[in-house]
Amino acid sequence: MVEHSRSSKTFSRRSLHGQIAYDIGVRIVRGDVQPGTVLPNEADLSVQFSVSRTALREAIKVLAAKGLVESRPKTGTRVRPRDEWNMLDPDLLAWQFATQPIERLAKDLFEIRQVIEPAAASMAAERATDTQREAIARAFSDMEAAPDGDASIEPDLRFHQSILAASNNEFLHPLGALIETAMATSFRITNNEPGALQISLPRHRAVRDAILAREPEAARQAMRVLLEDAVEDLRRALPHMIPTP
Repeated sequence: MVEHSRSSKTFSRRSLHGQIAYDIGVRIVRGDVQPGTVLPNEADLSVQFSVSRTALREAIKVLAAKGLVESRPKTGTRVRPRDEWNMLDPDLLAWQFATQPIERLAKDLFEIRQVIEPAAASMAAERATDTQREAIARAFSDMEAAPDGDASIEPDLRFHQSILAASNNEFLHPLGALIETAMATSFRITNNEPGALQISLPRHRAVRDAILAREPEAARQAMRVLLEDAVEDLRRALPHMIPTP
């Protein structure tokens, strides 16, 4: 299982109800509490966690907002089916990567990226402001200056998020924050391979150049190639992860 740093965009565990939401949420995501299960009543849970009912209710509200549970009068709080969970919720992503092997998640992650990021790169080439183009160029320069390993993750992630922002699509931009945990985890695997960063730099440079030159189709194709190569990098890092089509 791959360790990851907690995203600043995930729900705070500093509050008491945040910690309870985390504890219950991880149990659900890990499979300790199966869909359809009715959680213990409020009084029992309060005793179990040694907290007030007020803190417990706030925690349940957090989990309900993520689609993990639903509360109804007289029937109690029930765990919802997995296909009703808000899978792009940052906490849910973080909890899945913290409790499940990346092999189960990486294929779906890359399919999402292959759908979204080439289109975002094309839009960025058409719509990016000068400031946004500078942000993309700066992120790439920071990638060039970074050593292999964890130091390259932040500029790599910033490069991709800057492109989503430069699409100037109100729905694409926040998606970068939603999948931050998943992207950072995959970067941590591939970027730690010896020489991985130097190999990937020309692919990123092609995306940057196409966006700065305002060439939408070239940007789309360059991003498609970058992601196809990234899938191959991940296959090499985790040879049993993704079945070859």
